[in-house]
Amino acid sequence: MNSTQIQYISNENGKPTAVIVPIELWQQILAEQETAYLLKSATMKQRLLSAKGRKEGIEFGEACEKLGI
Repeated sequence: MNSTQIQYISNENGKPTAVIVPIELWQQILAEQETAYLLKSATMKQRLLSAKGRKEGIEFGEACEKLGI
């Protein structure tokens, strides 16, 4: 991600008040925050690590069908 894609918005005194970031970067930030939140719980951390190590599973479409969505 190129830092020149980030835009800063300043008030009349030149103080930065906001920032505009590309949506891809924003989504990455949100995903990292969600992961950090989940890892705070020892139980969730164990579940995530267990799921990460799994080699078997079902296709996304099949899961949606089973869930009725």
